Amino acid sequence: MSTGVAIVGAAECDLGVTDKSILTLQSQAVTRALADAGLTLADVDGIATTGVSRFSATQLADYFGIVPTWTDSTFAGGSAFEMFVARAAQAIAAGQCSTVVISFASNQRSARSRKLGGVHEAWIPEAQFEEPYDMLYPLSYYAMAAQSYLHRYGGTREQLAEIAIAAREWALLNPQAFRYGKGSLSVEDVLGSTMISSPLTAADCCLVTDGGGAVVLTSLERARDLRRRPVEVLGYGERTTNTSFTAVTDLAVPGARGAVQDAYARAGITAADVDVAEVYDSFTITAALSVEALGLCAPGEALDFIQGGTIRPGGSHPLNTNGGGLSYCHPGQYGVLLLVEAVRQLRGECGDRQVPGAEIAVAHGTGGILSTHATVVLGADR
Repeated sequence: MSTGVAIVGAAECDLGVTDKSILTLQSQAVTRALADAGLTLADVDGIATTGVSRFSATQLADYFGIVPTWTDSTFAGGSAFEMFVARAAQAIAAGQCSTVVISFASNQRSARSRKLGGVHEAWIPEAQFEEPYDMLYPLSYYAMAAQSYLHRYGGTREQLAEIAIAAREWALLNPQAFRYGKGSLSVEDVLGSTMISSPLTAADCCLVTDGGGAVVLTSLERARDLRRRPVEVLGYGERTTNTSFTAVTDLAVPGARGAVQDAYARAGITAADVDVAEVYDSFTITAALSVEALGLCAPGEALDFIQGGTIRPGGSHPLNTNGGGLSYCHPGQYGVLLLVEAVRQLRGECGDRQVPGAEIAVAHGTGGILSTHATVVLGADR
């Protein structure tokens, strides 16, 4: 099955510590992705972005000197870019635009704009129940989800550490990764790193880096005449569940499963068809919950499932093959880079970290505090 829309270009901007502005990094991401596709800014009539300014899509269009016929600047955290793929595919299929760029970039590390306290808004109704505890946003919320999960299913911190360990093994195969060349992690390294919010240590938490990326979408018919092998958008799904944890009934059961099921149904696949998965790993628990949502194992079984190298290089279920937000790059909203890596895997461009014969890839984004969930199924064009 197919939506009739394909990704034809994918690229990163500079990563790590860049000392560049957000617009400079956005420009790099967009122009590199267009060059990858064999297109130019003159071809673009659709823009989807966030994190630039109050009117992000407007800002970017003005900066590039183009007048798009379609834009989207929905702010949904790390899942926004998978949502953008759905919106862009619908817009292209409806004839509202023909070529869409989805992009994001941040200079949060260079600008020192990221704070441990985060952006919890004291005026929202549920804040009266949460602010008195001075929680770290979003870290303490994910820590509560991890604590709940471990208590409910009986898993161990040692098992959860495998998420970070596997991510590092993938990063060691990716020269663009922030942790490339930094050496492997052990269980002792993860558990022995600084405790930030129990049970999560520093090694359970994503990086804070500059960076970003972009992907270019157009009709599949047109894509087959362009420079690169097209990557088809086969399906997508999303769920938006909660703004805080105050009213969440079960912290160990996020809304991701419904998003995944819709994406699989639209694509006409099952979990058994997925060759490579790129999931948001803001924290190790985020990735563990996503493994279950993707149907790779049953609820409560993720920590057993990932042991024995299952998700590491050479394992049966490759996960976060660029090193993920834990060891590759995390510019604040990581979702666009899930798409970039999925595209590269399906085009066979990943060198030492390439998954042999990858034909179906899933990119799954998570935003907020397990608040927004969006899944995209991609397939190599045959």
